[in-house]
Amino acid sequence: MSEINRKYQINTIENKKFLEEVRENLLSFGHKFPSPGGSSYYLGDDGTPWIDRNRETWITSRMVHVYSLGSFLGHPGSEELIDAGLKGLRGELHDEKNGGWYAGLTADGQIVPNKQCYAHAFVILAASSATLAGRPGAKELLDEALKLYDLRFWNEEEGLSCDTWNTEFTVLDDYRGLNANMHTVEAFLAAADVLGEEKYRVRAGRIIDHVIAWAGANDWRIPEHFTKEWVADLDCNKDKPDDPFKPYGATPGHGIEWARLILQWALSSYSGDNTTDQEAAFKYIAVSEHLFDRAVADAWNVDGAQGIVYTTDWNGNPVVHDRMHWTLAEAINTSASLYHVTGQKKYADHYAEFMQYLDEKVLDHINGSWFHQMDQNNRVIGTVWPGKSDLYHAIQATLIPFYAPNVSIAPAVKAGKKSSSFPV
Repeated sequence: MSEINRKYQINTIENKKFLEEVRENLLSFGHKFPSPGGSSYYLGDDGTPWIDRNRETWITSRMVHVYSLGSFLGHPGSEELIDAGLKGLRGELHDEKNGGWYAGLTADGQIVPNKQCYAHAFVILAASSATLAGRPGAKELLDEALKLYDLRFWNEEEGLSCDTWNTEFTVLDDYRGLNANMHTVEAFLAAADVLGEEKYRVRAGRIIDHVIAWAGANDWRIPEHFTKEWVADLDCNKDKPDDPFKPYGATPGHGIEWARLILQWALSSYSGDNTTDQEAAFKYIAVSEHLFDRAVADAWNVDGAQGIVYTTDWNGNPVVHDRMHWTLAEAINTSASLYHVTGQKKYADHYAEFMQYLDEKVLDHINGSWFHQMDQNNRVIGTVWPGKSDLYHAIQATLIPFYAPNVSIAPAVKAGKKSSSFPV
């Protein structure tokens, strides 16, 4: 193997050093995110805050999570940045009257209406990570976020979460979606790992079983949008196919992301040496492979240039050809996790391809961070994701390849739980 190839190859010192450099650059890039009140500014191309944009709860939560990871890694200033984000989540972004968290604040401090399941899931993730980091007020925030989520978003009868309320929690929107449920799985697994409350892992499994049923009946392309009765709406946003949160068709990046979360859930839920656990885990590992393989076949290098297309139709044909940075991050994570679990060479080969693409096309070697959106020819654009809003997907892609795939990333990093297949 040549020296340059080793830089991209999983389980090598060269790849570890490469991603360590990428990680440190990312953490340094994001230092200017806190506004005076603590809510996160949207970061521009060079890390300068775009103060004329909304300050979103989900971005603030992501940045608290990121710098919690930074604190475990010894990145200077991480604790102060966690505390700044917590100030925003416990202060200006929190609805003291109606409970929960606003979607965000406008540039002039006005409330962005509605209460989003998506944002509340990220509050749980942020609070879980900050609790591990031992930051003041984090555990209280986590307790409140879980209690609120249980009250407003989790439906115990359905085993799924609703999506959007009005600001006062009096009117529930009819839309149901899997993006919020996917990040709910991530948040529930983190809460289970941090608090030891296994009911959240059980809930994650209930969501996962629904997703597997829908995907398995749809050739492993996951329906994203549903009616309030949980009937798939396969034509949702057909006239606005590049919507940032509700795009038409299948989103291969989400198929890849679900594959990793299912893998994590299964490995943590069926960890025994007995035959029953092993057979159950194997079934879900196979599902993860189906989802990853389908998404990569549909979306990776399918239109004449490198990259993962944003969306496809229900036959796997590309619809939106743009490349989003988060899809690459999740492809890195899942290919690594599947390789660690299965040992199959094809996942290591995919990982190396993704790494090379990251280095050659997606890393901004001048201003830092990752380009968030590129067109079919890998030219930087900003029609859906201008600038570089946050660090969440990118920072996790520098860590998940090295850590145990059965543990949420913050507990894994804090405890140093490396993948058993990583030799160095």
